[in-house]
Amino acid sequence: MSKLEIIIASTRPGRIGPTVAAWVEEYAQRHGGFDEIEVVDLAEVGLPFMDEPNHPRLGQYTHEHTRRWSAKVSEADAFVFVMPEYNYGFNAELKNAIDFLHSEWAYKPVGLVSYGGVSAGTRAAQMIKQVVTTLKMTPLSEAVSIPFAMQLVKDGTLEGNDAMDTGAKGMFDELVRVTEALRPLRQS
Repeated sequence: MSKLEIIIASTRPGRIGPTVAAWVEEYAQRHGGFDEIEVVDLAEVGLPFMDEPNHPRLGQYTHEHTRRWSAKVSEADAFVFVMPEYNYGFNAELKNAIDFLHSEWAYKPVGLVSYGGVSAGTRAAQMIKQVVTTLKMTPLSEAVSIPFAMQLVKDGTLEGNDAMDTGAKGMFDELVRVTEALRPLRQS
């Protein structure tokens, strides 16, 4: 059994993160590489900015919201971050969600679906790789980068294109391989 969590990074009012995540979830279902797929919306998780008194590597969480977040991340075998690019980087809410925990992220691969204007969120995707590797996550080279994403939304649905489908196939194929390759490390 393997579980994929698709994390919606944006919490901004008027965001298209849930629309992009719906497309990612539908593609993941069609791909069939994971037994269970769950979309996790950071706007619903509602973490405050870091409010734990102890370093996350200790796992000594004092707040219920942190214990819930720890359990949610712990149950996943792999992730896809659906992330916008804000000012050449990834958003603060995603960084905060990552920083709340430590060992829960280890030995889990992460696929990146980025979106934005002309750069398609690629600068944010490159920036986050430094952060996740520090936590022993494995970011994939294969990714989905969506330029001018708002132009692809019709009637509340993201209309994928050939480039997105090609990127998603490569990303999910590799995500399945790396998830299985890292399984022994997650179990030890």
